[in-house]
Amino acid sequence: MKGLYAAASAMLANLTRQNQIAHNVANMDTPGFKQVLSSLTDYLHAPVHQPHPEASASGGTDLVGSVGLGVQNRPESIDFSGGSLRYSGESLDLAIQGPGFFRVETPEGERYTRDGRFNLDLEGNLVTVDGVFVLDDNGQRIRLEGGSAPTVTGEGVLLQDGEEVARLGIAVFADPAAALTRSISNTFAAQGQPDGEGQGVVLQGYLESANVNAAQMMTQMVQVARSYEAAQQMVQTQDELNARAISRLGSW
Repeated sequence: MKGLYAAASAMLANLTRQNQIAHNVANMDTPGFKQVLSSLTDYLHAPVHQPHPEASASGGTDLVGSVGLGVQNRPESIDFSGGSLRYSGESLDLAIQGPGFFRVETPEGERYTRDGRFNLDLEGNLVTVDGVFVLDDNGQRIRLEGGSAPTVTGEGVLLQDGEEVARLGIAVFADPAAALTRSISNTFAAQGQPDGEGQGVVLQGYLESANVNAAQMMTQMVQVARSYEAAQQMVQTQDELNARAISRLGSW
């Protein structure tokens, strides 16, 4: 039954990969989105023995190798490379050129995002497109008074009528791939505190595009679909072989 289970494991692994690719494709137009990377690895190996010629009576065997028992998905990883910048002209659309993440307050706690589509709620709080609060460099909510639209400097300082009202909280991680994991609403949760230096430049009126290559995603979807079909055919072949073996054993 090893062949049957190995082929079935390939079907399950490719199903997971297809879901991850579909997630990337669905977010190609989401600002600040970072694509999910997936890969496969061996599941288990079983040793293969053969009887020892000089010790067959005592049941001795020689190890001649191993056989694979299928594949499994590696833990997902995130590609944190920067996306292209797109000009929107909106005063509350912000992008970070270089390292850094906007700090936001969600019901699950502080999170980090590259999605700079910000707005003001009814109380004047700066919020994301999903309604969670944007935080300043002290971890406090940013509140803007009525009046002129704010001007945002490259260092993330918000100015109204020439006066500083807040400074955006921007977290920098030395190794985002190791420190951050996916969370809700296009945000990331951190395993520890920000430990990087040298934040990027904040650009007002720009948004960072998703770092997803449409042609690459379509190619991967086709490859995974073909791999799934091949594994499915192998399951059917193994099932037919098992049926023949059972039929012949029954006739002996």
